[in-house]
Amino acid sequence: MSDSSATHATAELEDGSKRDFIFLATGATAAAGAAAIGWPLVAQMGKAADTLAAGSIEIDLSKVAQGQQLKMLWRGKPIFVRHRTPAEIAEAESVNVADIPDPQADEERLVADINGNLRPEFLVMVGVCTHFGCVPVGEAGDFDGWYCPCHGSHYDTSGRIRKGPAPTNMAIPPYSFVSENVIKVG
Repeated sequence: MSDSSATHATAELEDGSKRDFIFLATGATAAAGAAAIGWPLVAQMGKAADTLAAGSIEIDLSKVAQGQQLKMLWRGKPIFVRHRTPAEIAEAESVNVADIPDPQADEERLVADINGNLRPEFLVMVGVCTHFGCVPVGEAGDFDGWYCPCHGSHYDTSGRIRKGPAPTNMAIPPYSFVSENVIKVG
């Protein structure tokens, strides 16, 4: 092989390397540009700060007398906070879970306070019937819990469906205790 052929082969190899580098650099620049343009478009689809702030409410449980119910609005849905009497708690705990359509023990519907204790006197639920979304009436129905007049669903003192067309228990919203007597829903 002559000296000029070796130089020609080396030049082609260097040109190929340069070409590969140019293609890679162009591709990386295009990807970075697409990401720089796309990121604001994707980020603007997130929830606004005022929406996130409205996504939670704090409720002072000390304002709810025993045997009373507080109704609050959270994300457009009613929230029922019931301060249950000892008789209501006993009734809820005495139910044979196997006999109800959506089996759930009363204690499964409660959230521990800041000390890790369950407080069965306070029941927090989304106050919407799980059949068609009506708002049930409190302290009514065959089980002295809630009654939905729209289609006749009866809930017990734990918000569990006991009779009627509703398929599931009333939902428990995400909530936690922020102090001894204040909860944060959402």
